[in-house]
Amino acid sequence: MYRATLSRLDRGRTYSVSLVLCGVLSVQLGAALATTLFDSLGPGGAVLARVAFAAAVLLALWRPTVRGLSGLQWRYVVGFGITFAGMNWAFYGALDRIPLGIAVTLEFVGPLGVAVAASRRAADVLWVAMAAAGILLLAPIPGGSIDTLGAGLALLAGCFWGAYILFSVRVGREFGGGSGLALAMAVGAALLVPVGVVEAGAELLRPEALAVGFAVALLSSAIPYSLELEALRRLPQGIFGVLMSLEPAVAAAIGFAVLGQDLDAIELLAIALVVAASAGALSTPPATATAEA
Repeated sequence: MYRATLSRLDRGRTYSVSLVLCGVLSVQLGAALATTLFDSLGPGGAVLARVAFAAAVLLALWRPTVRGLSGLQWRYVVGFGITFAGMNWAFYGALDRIPLGIAVTLEFVGPLGVAVAASRRAADVLWVAMAAAGILLLAPIPGGSIDTLGAGLALLAGCFWGAYILFSVRVGREFGGGSGLALAMAVGAALLVPVGVVEAGAELLRPEALAVGFAVALLSSAIPYSLELEALRRLPQGIFGVLMSLEPAVAAAIGFAVLGQDLDAIELLAIALVVAASAGALSTPPATATAEA
């Protein structure tokens, strides 16, 4: 009986781990697919298409109501929407200038910062130093291959990602199910309309662009969010955090395999340092989820 129970637990954990890894892979495939829209829509048009479709899917799924929302709930929804819009706008701007693996590595300072700030472990000093070393290795230098603006936008996206994590906890407490997320996503889409329309114009209405935008929304939002939500029902948050820390490495692999983005030895070392630092810091996570948009 004991062995049978243990076997079921092992199978359940293996299943949950596979869900998280599939979610990570889906997010990075969505990011790679989004870059194919940059020539026709620009980063602004691509991010509008992604967020608008994601909002439409979530609104249809959760059917939230705005009737009876308190002032505090409205502040959380608007703040969540602003951080979501800013995070995706900055990240897509970075993707237009630097390789996917490097962009995700720099962006991951957000979840890492939230985890370290909420922890009081002495070991976190080591993780911060390791991550800082990786970031410094990726720092733009005159004549280097890393675009300064692209790196800055990726770091900005990381700051928004950190705020997104904090808002997600508060919104999760104030709203049932995914209704708060759906409302926030709609706010984010509304904020991105001027950026997308100015940059893409009528190209946003092309059937091909709409189809790709819908696929990006599914890969980057709907699918990974659903997989991670299911996994967290069975998986300890520490293990979940460590698995999520693999995102920079997965992004580098997708960038190489799908987009043909080569990385040199120094850049690969930098990514490895940030992954190791993130895994260490997130192994005992705070009471926040490392959710990604």
